[in-house]
Amino acid sequence: MNNLILQPALFMGVLSTIMMIWMYATRLPASKILQRQGANLQELSHPSALGGVFPSKVERVADNYNHLWEQPTLFYAVIFVIWAHQNTDTLYLYMAWSYCALRFLHSVVQSTINHVWIRFSLFMLSWIVLASMLFREILYLF
Repeated sequence: MNNLILQPALFMGVLSTIMMIWMYATRLPASKILQRQGANLQELSHPSALGGVFPSKVERVADNYNHLWEQPTLFYAVIFVIWAHQNTDTLYLYMAWSYCALRFLHSVVQSTINHVWIRFSLFMLSWIVLASMLFREILYLF
């Protein structure tokens, strides 16, 4: 049962990969359009220069991809601590998959309709699940 806790971590890796592909599938055509319009892409090489340059539908996907390298890094760490201490149980599995489902929904919402309150709610719910996993493991270990 202990190895089952690694499946949600792999799911998050797949989600990050899908978002990376989606980001480039939208960003490359948008970059070509900008270049045809006379933009010097080299001047846009730093991320801070990109704000507002691409259409919102392109930026939302890139923003989500970047977000998948923020909060989920703690998720990966917690998953590996649970796994290393062989503490996997049914509750951890439900929590881990709930976290994945919330992050998946967050990605879909941010990359499509980008409704702020829905996105914020999903973000906060995912934090609650992640914090619960973290503090439960802290209580177990200490």
